Amino acid sequence: MDRRSFLRATTAGGAAAAASALAAPAYAQGRRTLTLVTTWARGLAGVHDSAQYCADQITAATDGQITVDLKAAGELVGAFEVFDAVSSGQADMYHGVDYYFLGQHPALSFFSQMPFGMNFMEYANWINHEGGQELSDELYSIFGLKAMSAGNTGPQSGGWFAKEINSAADFEGLKFRMPGQGGQVMGKLGASVQNLPGGEVYQALSSGAIDGTEWIGPWADEKAGFQEITKIYYTGGFHEPGPNLNLTMNLDVYDSLTPVQQKIVEQVTRASNIWTMSLFMANNSSALQRLQSGGVRLMEFPDEVWDAFGTASKEVTAEPMGDELYKRCYDSYMASLASSATWIARSEGTFSAQRNRVMGL
Repeated sequence: MDRRSFLRATTAGGAAAAASALAAPAYAQGRRTLTLVTTWARGLAGVHDSAQYCADQITAATDGQITVDLKAAGELVGAFEVFDAVSSGQADMYHGVDYYFLGQHPALSFFSQMPFGMNFMEYANWINHEGGQELSDELYSIFGLKAMSAGNTGPQSGGWFAKEINSAADFEGLKFRMPGQGGQVMGKLGASVQNLPGGEVYQALSSGAIDGTEWIGPWADEKAGFQEITKIYYTGGFHEPGPNLNLTMNLDVYDSLTPVQQKIVEQVTRASNIWTMSLFMANNSSALQRLQSGGVRLMEFPDEVWDAFGTASKEVTAEPMGDELYKRCYDSYMASLASSATWIARSEGTFSAQRNRVMGL
């Protein structure tokens, strides 16, 4: 029996009773309410906004046939419980980043972020045109899920540290918050890696439970208040050059939608992808200026550290190759990345360097 059939069988009794008691009147009127849980605490800048955008736009675009009820992390289930909650039918969909759930399957890294991986445009190319969505559908169906790209933060910062990082040896014993394969890379460099949901990071950093953290970028980091704790901020990071946020539905719920409703959900997620990315880009530069004006030191890792990140990243991404689906995702992802990166370097890369030189930016 596959996982999806098992989950349907084991939850059928409770789900059927709940559906009969709660959902039948709504269906009778041609309307239904779907519960959206998230990996984000309510109010986390950008990422909670992205989830709320999806909820509001689906509700509006279906003219109320579907009302999406958003429950932020901790309001129905915890941040790290949303995958299982939607897979089992406890909730209808979740909004989040799926490297939190690599214990479910290592290939989820490709549909969230892998170190030294794709930026926003490269990921969109792979998903939309070079086989990424088909591999996503295959992977998530194992768990009774349907995942759709619904946001991107753009390149994320290297993080906040209690001390400067002058060599790879400085990571030894460092208590650092970083999830996903990026966190596994830090572990190979000797760090004690912590995987904390966003809503818990400020307290952990301020209490000394961790020595440093990455979060997102200048705007979200400023809103989180990390500059109140430390002034050492590395602006470039290896771990998340373009992390993908998914809106992921229970597959039975998705299949129960009408074709028009399915198309609405798909188009809302496409709109959210652009909307979220531009939200971060619109706010990051001014936030970075405010941080610097407030005494934050904007730092860059030395080349030695970047090289150590690269060596460890190759080891981490190679370790799950024994899994056939992971390998197929890896091969497809890397082929698409190589193609995109070649053109971007010769076009946008050249233009950006020359524009900034000529215009004095």
